[in-house]
Amino acid sequence: MPEISFPYGKEQLTVQLPELSGILQSQLHSYTPPVSEVALVTQALENPEGSLPLWELAKGKQNIVIIASDHTRPVPSRILAPLMLAQIRKGNPEARITFLISTGCHRGTTKEELIQKFGAQIVETERIVIHDCDDKENLVSLGTLPSGGELVVNRLAAEADLLVAEGFIEPHFFAGFSGGRKSVLPGIAGRATVMYNHNASFIAHPKARTGSIEGNPIHEDMLWAAKKAKLAFICNVVINSQKQVVYAVAGDVEQAHKKGREFLNAQCRVKAIPSDIVISTNGGYPMDQNAYQSVKGMTAAEATVKPGGVIVMVAKCADGHGGEHFYNTFRDQKDLHKMMEGFLNTPAEKTIVDQWQSQIFARVLMRAAVIFVSDMPDSQVRDLHMLPAHSLSEALDMAKDILKAKGVDAPSVLAIPDGVSVIVN
Repeated sequence: MPEISFPYGKEQLTVQLPELSGILQSQLHSYTPPVSEVALVTQALENPEGSLPLWELAKGKQNIVIIASDHTRPVPSRILAPLMLAQIRKGNPEARITFLISTGCHRGTTKEELIQKFGAQIVETERIVIHDCDDKENLVSLGTLPSGGELVVNRLAAEADLLVAEGFIEPHFFAGFSGGRKSVLPGIAGRATVMYNHNASFIAHPKARTGSIEGNPIHEDMLWAAKKAKLAFICNVVINSQKQVVYAVAGDVEQAHKKGREFLNAQCRVKAIPSDIVISTNGGYPMDQNAYQSVKGMTAAEATVKPGGVIVMVAKCADGHGGEHFYNTFRDQKDLHKMMEGFLNTPAEKTIVDQWQSQIFARVLMRAAVIFVSDMPDSQVRDLHMLPAHSLSEALDMAKDILKAKGVDAPSVLAIPDGVSVIVN
């Protein structure tokens, strides 16, 4: 009898699945890189795509800003940051370097989280600034996005002599892929800019899906924004389920990111297996800290669950629901169809906080029932239109009861151990 483990926070939940119809898993889980993590990043920095090396770009530049990811992303900055700093100081030992934490519209990253991310030495010795999307005094306009929204970004980035970014590339549920241009939009953008880019018509666009770049209006605005902000160089990595670097790219924001996407496409695309029950996760900590983020893993299940089926979502949610607007939207509106109609009738410039996540979540819920295995209070799970469960075995029993009431006596069960690492077609 197959026994499958699913990441849950920093732990694993294991269950036996006798009715297993398949396992959708990224090949990254079995991919062995040819050299160490440090060597991979070093090689990428020394052989950039479409760009001079970082140390050459740093020559003569006094005010250099490195955009770095925040606490919600498992970017191995302990590896990336020292290597990028060494490159910059090789080119200009006197440069004034600032790490700008790209929180987007998330809460600010704490000192403890910065230490966990960078290590104590960098936190104590380097200048680190946390982006605040609502701090208007430290935001500047760079013009109008192709879609019509205003591009507003952090003043530190706009006034830098050299703007570079670290990050990681993985499948993304509406931008196609994370990384690259996302360091600027939404990473260091003003709230109104993020709202506009994440508007309802863009989210509903058929190209705004996992692994989709060509014709994706969200990606197109993001790339334009990165170029307008003069993001000159990126160093992005691909990580496996153990959060280890298995691939690295560096160089031009467009060309380097494209190379990273090509690697991921070869490793992460899996064929859908239509199933009655689909179990998915957000890959564990730090991506499953709240229900808001867990929508990402649900979209992998959405792409392969049969209409009217059941998604079992496994996410520890140590931080609870993760977004007041997101939570209140579902608590206060019980009719998903009315909710979706409201989203689609909202003009881009009036997009509200968390609307995009709510829209995608509503889309998932309209396709399948969702049973949520988490540490969240049952009442909050129910407010979010999901059914609470406290173990995988309990969730599976509940799913079978739901389907039995619909006349499905022997439901098929599909496992997606890491829903944010696969592109389901």
